[in-house]
Amino acid sequence: MKRISIGSWAYAIGPYENCPVSWEEVISTLADLGFDGVELGGFGIHPNPDNMPTKDARDACKAQLAEKGLAFSGLAANLWGEQLINTDDTTKYIQEFSKNLDFCVDLDIPGIRVDTVQPPTIFEEVDEEEARKRVVATWQECTKEAADKGVYVTWEFEPGFAFNKPSDIIRICEEVNDDNFGVQFDTCHAHMVAAVGARQPGEKETLPGGALELAQKLRGKINHLHLIDSDGTLHGDETSTHAPFGDGLLDFDTLIPELNQSGVKHDWWTIDLCFWPDAWVVTEKCKKAIDILNAKYGG
Repeated sequence: MKRISIGSWAYAIGPYENCPVSWEEVISTLADLGFDGVELGGFGIHPNPDNMPTKDARDACKAQLAEKGLAFSGLAANLWGEQLINTDDTTKYIQEFSKNLDFCVDLDIPGIRVDTVQPPTIFEEVDEEEARKRVVATWQECTKEAADKGVYVTWEFEPGFAFNKPSDIIRICEEVNDDNFGVQFDTCHAHMVAAVGARQPGEKETLPGGALELAQKLRGKINHLHLIDSDGTLHGDETSTHAPFGDGLLDFDTLIPELNQSGVKHDWWTIDLCFWPDAWVVTEKCKKAIDILNAKYGG
């Protein structure tokens, strides 16, 4: 059976920005609902490198989680204040990455998430070829550092960030060319990228088989999974709507058997309710839905 976690950011940003759910309440409730872990959004009021700068504080956080019978499945690092594509010098991005990487090491977090930071409209001011070279070179450096510290790097592609076409995703992963780097396959992002072609600059690029075909093309390049439904829309015309299971149109009975062949080396499935207006309320519903999928396909 797979271990099940959920992203804590759903309870700290978007609709919850002004009324975040406390870390203590998050982990206590998740434990009560039978979760195995939590995927940490390292920003806001939840544990992060800035509000938990000392080793003692981090050790206490790790012990607190263990007392609940939970573990960390990954870290969504706060890199959005940095420049990646629209600068010749990505030193600050790498420094911020390193700070978050050390946080992962101290908390025994196995993987760290990255994205391309800038929106797809960035190509109106930056040459796309040059942008890709910057991303690849920067991630190669980050991935090597992470490998030295026993943490893998996972890239979450999505409509809201640059390089959101299927060929972009495959090419960048191939060019980074490191076993410690891979793709974070979020099922709703995969649908919006591969079936809808949302927010793609220039000519749209979609795949006849949608998210399933994209998963097939990325087999061996996926190293982290986010499972959630998609209703085919964008949230605020920016990123994919993360619809609760059953509120969308994805066929998980087809998708998950393929994702089981994706090459992911760990046993985590992570629910992502980012920006869902009542994420806290529907968490239990989503846990029950993924438990059914786990019983069918998690063995």
